[in-house]
Amino acid sequence: MVGYNFDKKMNRYSPILLSVLVSIFFVSCNSVKDLEFKQIKNVRLEKLGFAKSTLSAEVVYYNPNNFSLELSQSEFDIYINNNLLGHSSQQTQVKIPNRKAFSLPIQFELDMKNLIKNGINGLIQKEVEIRTVGKIKAGKAGIFKILPLDFTTKQQLSLF
Repeated sequence: MVGYNFDKKMNRYSPILLSVLVSIFFVSCNSVKDLEFKQIKNVRLEKLGFAKSTLSAEVVYYNPNNFSLELSQSEFDIYINNNLLGHSSQQTQVKIPNRKAFSLPIQFELDMKNLIKNGINGLIQKEVEIRTVGKIKAGKAGIFKILPLDFTTKQQLSLF
């Protein structure tokens, strides 16, 4: 009988406990540090076309947070020397370890007209300025938050 009363009391308090835990999670999400862009590596031409082409690459980030995250979606534009190179939109599950670097495999479409008109010079230079602007959806335990991405770096890039 005592066990029954205990279960009854727990059932009465479980919505309160759940709301406290969810509140603590959302407060801690407000202190999520932004991911740090490190580099783009392994750039490969996957499909060549007249209107659009597809590139794949690995984008390396560092998670400065004391906790791991799960990335479920990413969407961003990539610029080379302030010229739009392409757009990437992916839904993929990636585990992001705490306080470690990790690679995010991406594919993005190139608008060949824009590339020829504005960006071909950027691709043949030894060092280029790469900027990624967009957002990712990341979280923990099934609760996700949209995080902005806006990184700029100078890097050697060789497609050929």
